[in-house]
Amino acid sequence: MAPAYLATIHALRRAARWAPAALFSSGIVAGDKPVLVRDFVRSALYDPNHGYFSKRSGPVGVLDSAIRFHKLEGRTAYMKHLDKLYKMHDISWFTPVELFKPWYAYAIAASILRTANLSVPLKIYEIGGGSGTCAKCVLDYMMLNAPPKVYNNMKYISVEISSSLAEKQLETVGEVQSHLSKFTVEHRDATDIAGWGCKDPQPCWVLMLEVLDNLPHDLVYSPDQVSPWMEVWIEKVNGSSQVCEVYKPLQDPLVSRCSEIVGMNEENPSLREKLSFAAKGLVSKVFPKPRRAWLPTGCLKLLDTLHQTLPSMSLIASDFSYLPDVSIPGDRAPLVSSKKDGKTLDHPNYLDAQGDADIFFPTDFLLLEQIDHHCSGFSKDQMKRGAFKPVKSRRTIILDSAAFMEEFGMPLKTRTKDGYNPLLDDFRNTKFYLSVPTHNKK
Repeated sequence: MAPAYLATIHALRRAARWAPAALFSSGIVAGDKPVLVRDFVRSALYDPNHGYFSKRSGPVGVLDSAIRFHKLEGRTAYMKHLDKLYKMHDISWFTPVELFKPWYAYAIAASILRTANLSVPLKIYEIGGGSGTCAKCVLDYMMLNAPPKVYNNMKYISVEISSSLAEKQLETVGEVQSHLSKFTVEHRDATDIAGWGCKDPQPCWVLMLEVLDNLPHDLVYSPDQVSPWMEVWIEKVNGSSQVCEVYKPLQDPLVSRCSEIVGMNEENPSLREKLSFAAKGLVSKVFPKPRRAWLPTGCLKLLDTLHQTLPSMSLIASDFSYLPDVSIPGDRAPLVSSKKDGKTLDHPNYLDAQGDADIFFPTDFLLLEQIDHHCSGFSKDQMKRGAFKPVKSRRTIILDSAAFMEEFGMPLKTRTKDGYNPLLDDFRNTKFYLSVPTHNKK
């Protein structure tokens, strides 16, 4: 290890209990031991007593009836109608599957029906099923469009961490009596491998709609452009309710793995990269610029679990590819938002989240693809010079939501009188990720 690198490590270790930011009050950090940022995020969102999604099912809205888009004149009429719905329900937001029911879920069901192996019973897992609208609409579609044998023998399992939402899902799906024999809710954490039981080699589908944006993330920090990345921990100050950031050398296995997949600590850099690094070193001495990056360690853990327990799964995920007006610093930084008296407030610091605020992250879909391949057994090590061309065990595609809906859905159903289509026009910052197994074996 180079002396300069060691000196930096020692300096950061000496400063490990210091954070340049102000102190923040927090009831989220329990006990006196420091916690990783992902544990802070998980507690703020999912703690059974004070987590944002566990307090109530209110954060996710449910429409009493589907919006009749063909009755609306255009965008202005749609926005007025939407504003009226938000005020009427007093909730944080409506998911796309709720706003565009049943058509959004119908498109997902159609994509499954078009590509599924119907020689075996259809099994669908949904991670974080919200109010149960997707489950009900997918079951509706299968009942109306699939061969009777497919619908009669299918299983739809919702894996839901929130007890209040789990109850709501049963209520929603139960609106159609015949669905109940096919639908079950498992109240548990989908990232916990113990909850999945034995490995199931049979084909199945896994749906994750607006799930990745609420998965816990870790934060890494560097004081300048060339110093090594450090883990960020959250610690109470002198046993009080105030917390601050603590910086430590990378040591957590999940953070280290994720940083390797991202390519933050590339070994054997090229000559060009070495020259660039040297130039940054000179600049950093004169103009040091702190760096922050958010790592989707929750996504890595979830996909690790799914690939180990459901090796033949086909995956459909949809989420936001970018978020506007994010003021929190760092690559892939989240939006922290709360609602009070019908008004939305965006917070400037993630430590403001005290169980009353949503924390949601943009999804880097190319990074998601890398993590998916990594968890399926494919790694960058297989691409070393002189090795045979690596064979991936997954076939993947990333589609804009509009492209997905035009391929599998019925876009005319969400179009207004003047041709404006909120599903295609207003959700340009969302994408779909499809991943299916190939016949290539590890």
